[in-house]
Amino acid sequence: MKKNIVLTIAGSDCGGGAGVQADIKTMTVNGVYAASAITALTAQNTMGVTSIMEVTSEFLEKELDAVLEDFPPDAVKIGMVSSSELICVIASKLLEYRCKNIVVDPVMLSTSGAKLISDDAVSSLCSELIPIAAVITPNIPEACALSGIDINSHQDMMHAADLIWKKYGAAVLIKGGHGLSDANDFLFDGKEKTWFYGKRIENPNTHGTGCTLSSAIASNLAKGLDLKTSIENSKNYISKALGAMLDLGKGPGPMDHAFNLIEKDDI
Repeated sequence: MKKNIVLTIAGSDCGGGAGVQADIKTMTVNGVYAASAITALTAQNTMGVTSIMEVTSEFLEKELDAVLEDFPPDAVKIGMVSSSELICVIASKLLEYRCKNIVVDPVMLSTSGAKLISDDAVSSLCSELIPIAAVITPNIPEACALSGIDINSHQDMMHAADLIWKKYGAAVLIKGGHGLSDANDFLFDGKEKTWFYGKRIENPNTHGTGCTLSSAIASNLAKGLDLKTSIENSKNYISKALGAMLDLGKGPGPMDHAFNLIEKDDI
């Protein structure tokens, strides 16, 4: 039996709601085999992050070689990478192994606008990773940073996507989310402009939605689906995972990535 393979390159979330853990759950439920290269360990839960330990560039290089030599991926998802050095290692290895269907979640800023990575890392992200991506999935603050404009409306989202594509040459999916109080996302691939409308689900437990969306898109691309269908399937998956109304932890918790698995008692 063969399965399509997706490689996630991201940090570990010991709480399991985001990062590599969320990626692996998402990829598994979406029918692909998940491989991983971890960029950092984090100590975190639903109430916040208390510590981060980044891997060395030498170790990340060995992780990537180990996976790419033996498990050539059909798609790659890249999450938060906090240093320029690690970003350059990732870009170099993906080009060396001629990886395809690269989905970059450009984690630079939180939804509230707080900076999450250094200016040097942002610069490397823009110059090294985004140009080789099949699609990038910024939230509103990240799209503002990449485009250089403020986004306060759907028209602004369309304008920002056009500016980002012209600057970096990668298809861009700007996520509406909390920024515009809706679940509508906009894709521009240099040719077509497409809106993906979603129903807003009143669930405070949304930790890891960005990781999950990009992982689901990568999973669908790995299975040979086109970008628009991959996004449609991924938004549908997230809606159902949020709609399961999982409630864990004392703060904003994770969604139920495995909402559609059969419980043992039901078998």
